[in-house]
Amino acid sequence: MTRLSVEMLAADTVEPITSAGHAQLGIAVLAGIAVIVLLITQFKLHAFLALTIGSLALGAFAGAPLDEAIASFTTGLGATVAGVGVLIALGAILGKMLADSGGADQIVDTILAKAGGRSMPWAMVLIASVIGLPLFFEVGVVLLIPVVLMVAKRGNYSLMRIGIPALAGLSVMHGLVPPHPGPLVAIDAVGANLGVTLALGVLIAIPTVVVAGPLFSRVAARWVDVPAPDRMIPQRPSEDLEKRPGFGATLATILLPVVLMLSKALVDIVVDDPEHTVQRVFDVVGSPLIALLTAVLVGIFTLLRPAGFAKDRVSGLVEKGLAPIAGILLIVGAGGGFKQTLIDCGVGQMVLDISKDWSIPALLLAWLIAVTIRLATGSATVATISAAGLVAPLAADMSTTHTALLVLAIGAGSLFFSHVNDAGFWLVKEYFGLTVGQNIKTWSVMETIISVVAGGLVLLLSLVI
Repeated sequence: MTRLSVEMLAADTVEPITSAGHAQLGIAVLAGIAVIVLLITQFKLHAFLALTIGSLALGAFAGAPLDEAIASFTTGLGATVAGVGVLIALGAILGKMLADSGGADQIVDTILAKAGGRSMPWAMVLIASVIGLPLFFEVGVVLLIPVVLMVAKRGNYSLMRIGIPALAGLSVMHGLVPPHPGPLVAIDAVGANLGVTLALGVLIAIPTVVVAGPLFSRVAARWVDVPAPDRMIPQRPSEDLEKRPGFGATLATILLPVVLMLSKALVDIVVDDPEHTVQRVFDVVGSPLIALLTAVLVGIFTLLRPAGFAKDRVSGLVEKGLAPIAGILLIVGAGGGFKQTLIDCGVGQMVLDISKDWSIPALLLAWLIAVTIRLATGSATVATISAAGLVAPLAADMSTTHTALLVLAIGAGSLFFSHVNDAGFWLVKEYFGLTVGQNIKTWSVMETIISVVAGGLVLLLSLVI
């Protein structure tokens, strides 16, 4: 098994794989993915272990020596963690600061104080989208569910009318907008520009969240009319605090890394001179590492100090923020190992060889692959990582904008139809007190709408930019 980078796979010097090789590799890919799916769904094995075993199975089915398959997996794991591990850690710390300081509650309460009646679903989608920028999906759900339930209870709203917009905001941010793990890994895998991907991701996210959130919630409320369950209204973090940070300072801290990364993308377009002092400065301050690190450091003074956190408590908060992401880092890293095994086996070149004779657009192919893996494994992150590894060679001849759209096509596909093999499915079901059927009619359909609308917008944008 020859070690090939994505760039080498795309190079003209790579010899085309024979049809027999295509057949064997195709079977190897299906077998590797089948092993992962079986281990996750039937044996309930942790995704990290499933991806590790699946990667080795892929190498074995492809006819590669075991030592080379192991080397490919560990190389990919190390490169992925090195590329996005620190960013995920910084995002987790910022999310923990936002939650424990009461900053998230301050944003929620301020917006809800200004909203009412028919505007409440729109307020909920706005809250979820803003809160969802630095938070992992599961953390955002836990943080926002108390608000959703309290608003529905006190305002006598349909639970679906309030809950669906909040879930849509969180899910869209999770799938399409960095610095969430999935988009970050896909950006790294296909060599996309983070700033351009972020800008286009936000552009696509806005109409997507409107359709899947406030608009679909009207239909969902008619399909499933249930009251907010009293037993699931937990205590909010800020209820134990004497004071909390202001709305403006909290919002500015959340948006700071986004503004810095977008500024870098804008300067790159306007200046377009790598040696220019202005562009070099923004290349540093707008890099994801510096942008997120800056937000974390600023958050100490804008979030934690106003909430009365002492220095020793700040250190403890950072520790607590890092602990829950160990599993996420391992899953993301193992996904990177699986991706590298795919590449080193020659699967990337196989996709190039086969797809060049197809009339199907590369962006649609990326979406379909992500959809298939999402349906099989239930994990949006696994779907994103695996699909990015398969279609990465297709980005070799793409423009900067189309490479970014390739990332977003993968992200959109990774959200398709959440069902019983997705942990998020059960999280939403239990919090909202729904039956499996009710959850499919609401949450699962909402995820499908997000995937289809976002995927369609990606294809439309590819025609005009």
